[in-house]
Amino acid sequence: MLEYIIGIDIGTGSTKCVAMDLKGAVIGTSQQHYTISHPEHGYSEQDPELIWQAFVKCFKDLLTRLKEDPLTISLSTAMHSVIPTDENGMALSNMITWADIRSESIATNLKNSAEGETFYRLTGTPIHPMSPLCKLIWLRENKAALFNNTSRFISIKEYIWYKLFHEFQIDYSIASATGLFDIKKLKWNEEVCSYAGIDRQKLSTPVNTSYSRKDLSPHITTLLGLKTNVPFVIGASDGCCANLGSFTTKPGTAALTIGTSGAVRITGTDPVYNYSAMIFNYLLDEQTFVSGGAVNNGGNAVNWLLENFLNKSPVSPQDYVNLFNTIETVPAGSKGLLFLPYLYGERAPIWNAKSSGAFLNIRPEHDQSHFSRAVLEGICYALNDVLKTLEQSSPPIERINVSGGFISSPTWLQMLADITGKNLYVLQLEDASAIGAIYMALKALFPDVAYSTPDQNNTLIIKPNIQNHELYAKSFIIYKKVVQNMKESMDLFTSLT
Repeated sequence: MLEYIIGIDIGTGSTKCVAMDLKGAVIGTSQQHYTISHPEHGYSEQDPELIWQAFVKCFKDLLTRLKEDPLTISLSTAMHSVIPTDENGMALSNMITWADIRSESIATNLKNSAEGETFYRLTGTPIHPMSPLCKLIWLRENKAALFNNTSRFISIKEYIWYKLFHEFQIDYSIASATGLFDIKKLKWNEEVCSYAGIDRQKLSTPVNTSYSRKDLSPHITTLLGLKTNVPFVIGASDGCCANLGSFTTKPGTAALTIGTSGAVRITGTDPVYNYSAMIFNYLLDEQTFVSGGAVNNGGNAVNWLLENFLNKSPVSPQDYVNLFNTIETVPAGSKGLLFLPYLYGERAPIWNAKSSGAFLNIRPEHDQSHFSRAVLEGICYALNDVLKTLEQSSPPIERINVSGGFISSPTWLQMLADITGKNLYVLQLEDASAIGAIYMALKALFPDVAYSTPDQNNTLIIKPNIQNHELYAKSFIIYKKVVQNMKESMDLFTSLT
């Protein structure tokens, strides 16, 4: 009899299911993509029903191939989404995603107010347009009828969970990313909720990330293709699950991910507060915090380079191969050409939604290849900025476990190692967030089991080139000064668009 667990990562661009047997081997995967709409400048929305349909199809496809029910299923989802619903969990509008910045002025005013730092320390969530707290205030001020007619404000995790079990419940991890949840007392904070204009009855019931239930209705059991009523573990957020799935649970180790966006995260037993850089502090479980910073510009900046700068549309897999082959021929530092990667504004550590991209120190000897390499170096500088900020408030980071689509490029990996000056450990994982969800399910099934450790035989170690690191260290100092000096100019440029 096949015994295995399924982890499901419900991300921004797709839902991915990963099946792992009890020996830690991945035995199957399935993925379904969906779209993001931008109806106005700064808006980022999705239809939650399409995500539910992708969830069902992704799960059913994998189950059909494996032919036997799993022991259990666990969920990982993207953070910071808001869906207004009626009392029956029916969406009253599109979901507002993490990338939506329509509440930017609200976030700026709150950040500069007397309440800003208090709310940050209570909830662990940065004061930024991504925060559901700011999204709720925007809805109250700009969509009063929708706001007043909403029975519940929920995330995509809660939307899926309600479809499964017809009850509004939220895990501590997703709750800790709302800006409304007290991360120490593990309950909704009345003061912050009042500031948003809601009471706790409009939010779901918080439960620990190990919480599970197996009371699926016969209709849902059949819809998913299950033969039996298998338990579901509610799981955690994608960032927290990624730390667990990439074995980043010990001091001195950071997880770094580059997908559409990027992030640097550490794990500890206490929050790491830094209001100026607004390090986030999200819960993996009731005793474990995942702290760090996310950047807005990762793979999306590379896509911009290919589509808008190199005129590759539609972008093909070979275009990525050609890009990395090209930048490999360019010396480290791109002959002094510097790129600020803030095409889509920026989160950590500068937290300025008005930030914009820029090439600096352009000279006649620079050609397309230099601009291409500078874009990737700029993304790495931004992540190094988060890394350095974390090290100011936490123990030194000795190793970085890396994951995400960028690990397929040896050139990009070496560049990141050279810029950070750290050893990179490339863990050959299907999906760190889905794997983390599986480990949470495994722990729920067998409480005494220890979390898996990485297979050293399946781990690639990238060591920094010291000469390149010394050059990049000088460039990074300039990068930091330029970012600080250009802040006012970037704000002014906003008025021209």
